[in-house]
This record gives sequence, structure tokens and C-alpha cells, in this order.
Amino acid sequence: MSDQETVREPGAPHVSVLLDEVVGALASGPGDVVVDGTFGAGGYTRAILATGASVIAFDRDPSVARFAAEFAATANSSATDSRFRLIQDRFSQITEYLEDASVDGVTLDLGVSSMQLDEAERGFSFMRDGPLDMRMGADGPTAADLVNELDQVELARILYVYGEEHASRRIASFIVKRRAERPFTRTLDLAHVIERALGGRKGAKVHPATRSFQGLRIAVNAELEELEAGLVAAERVLKPGGRLAVVTFHSLEDRIVKNFLAERAGRTPGGSRHAPPVEAGAPPSFQLISSKAIAPGEAELAVNPRARSSKLRAAVRTQAPVWSAA
Repeated sequence: MSDQETVREPGAPHVSVLLDEVVGALASGPGDVVVDGTFGAGGYTRAILATGASVIAFDRDPSVARFAAEFAATANSSATDSRFRLIQDRFSQITEYLEDASVDGVTLDLGVSSMQLDEAERGFSFMRDGPLDMRMGADGPTAADLVNELDQVELARILYVYGEEHASRRIASFIVKRRAERPFTRTLDLAHVIERALGGRKGAKVHPATRSFQGLRIAVNAELEELEAGLVAAERVLKPGGRLAVVTFHSLEDRIVKNFLAERAGRTPGGSRHAPPVEAGAPPSFQLISSKAIAPGEAELAVNPRARSSKLRAAVRTQAPVWSAA
């Protein structure tokens, strides 16, 4: 997945970011069970299955079912030899389907997928015209609902906190003024208003709407809350010795993952602004595989520019009990 939008040729393959590094961090093999919490087009799942492991995939996007059929046909040779299953739900809900300490690996590839960006009708793109939707699932309010209904203060807050957009108040003012004339329904319409609010592109490499679209998408899908809950769920379902590998694409995601793993590895005091404080003095439930995030190499960046902001953080589950909320 990615938060970087670039123009790709129609039909170009969806490339999984940091694929070799994720597979290496999981270290899965025959007999292992791995959760791919963000199935998408199945890039990680395909590589994990190739190691001989079984995969339980999760994705709330109903459109991914078409990709799952390929894996079901090849990995499930019989009723007694089924190595792939897709559960169409959010990865934060894995504890509703799986037993505690029942899997050998969990991987999460955060952000919006290339597939979602490339399909204009999904409404994620500021470079392709489509309905202003941005929902990863099939329910809940759309980006159009937020843009047309939120008051100016709350709209500016979303753009600033989730989009890290420093001109959020000016953009929100432009949006509110324009929607008084007619509501926003299309992605390019909103992108053009944001561009005007920021004074045009002026040769900038990054589109002026990038941060605002990120902020709206995160709010629509409650992505940060989903991530916090998903990390806690992964801790619960991983066996001792099981491995967690998480790929992030922007600082908000990476900070949450970094802090969670540092806390669980006993490296920082407990607590997070997105989750209740955890009990002090709990024995470490994770051991870091690397103290620093792993970034893509030059070779990967040359073939997949969308990988440029990605980071991988990974850890191994210890024998310690799951940390509980205070």
C-alpha cells in the first residue's frame, strides 16, 4: 500500500513494497500460519504461501474478493489441505476470528493501496476524477459527507492532525465558502479548490492536495484507531516466537508502530495519545528485530517510486503475557 500517488500505465502490476524484507522478517515456513491483515491484491500473501506457510488474510475492501479466488484455487488443493482463507473484515477484528496465541506471524501493509488509488471510482485520487468517497469498506460516511457537513473548525483540525497540513485553516475556509454555492461530489473539484487555496502548484513536485486528501482518508476510515487496535490484536494472537511485520507510509502511522513496539519491548514508558495507558512494569511482550526502521533500497525505488516513504518495523513475540489496559 502507499500514500504516494503517481500516474501508472493502465494494467500495470501492483507491486508490494519491501516484499523481500517483510518475508525475511516473518521467517515463515511449512506448517506456520501467518495473518496478512491487509490483503489488497495479495502480494504479500503470494510470497508467504511460497514459503510453505498458510495464510489467513483480512481486508475490509469488498473489491479484493476477485483476487482471493486465485489463491483459493492454488493453495487449497483439498478440503483437508487448505492453506488460504480470506476474511472480509478489518484487521483490528482478528481476535474475533482467531484464538489467542494461535498464529506464527502477522503482517500489516498500511495506507491506501495502489489498486485503490488507480481506480478513480473509489474516490481516493486527486489526479483522477471520481466520486468523493475514500471509504476502504462499504459503509460509513464518505469524504463528501465530511467536506460538506463538518464545521470549518473541525474540518481544519482533520486536515492539520491527520494530513499534517499547516495551511489547514485556509483550505477549510476555501472549502466552506465554495460548498455554500454547491456541494462537493467529485475528487478533482475538491483538489482544484485546495490548489487555489494554496496558490497553485508553482512547480511543486508534490500536488497541493496530497496532505488534505490524506487527512480526509484517514478520518473517513478511522485509520489510526484501526492501527492501534490492530497492533493490540496482533499481540494477542501471536504465539511466543511469532513475528510481527508492519509497513508504514507516513509519520503518523510510523510513530504509532514505533511507540507501540518500543513500549512492548520495555524501552519507553507506557501510553499513547491514540490508546489508553498500559500497565506499568509489565514484562516485555515483544523483542525488536531491529532498533531502526528498515527502508527500501535504491533498486526497489528505481522500479517502484511509491515505495519512497515506506518503512518496515518488525518484532518477535516473547513468552510474556499480553499487556492489558490500565
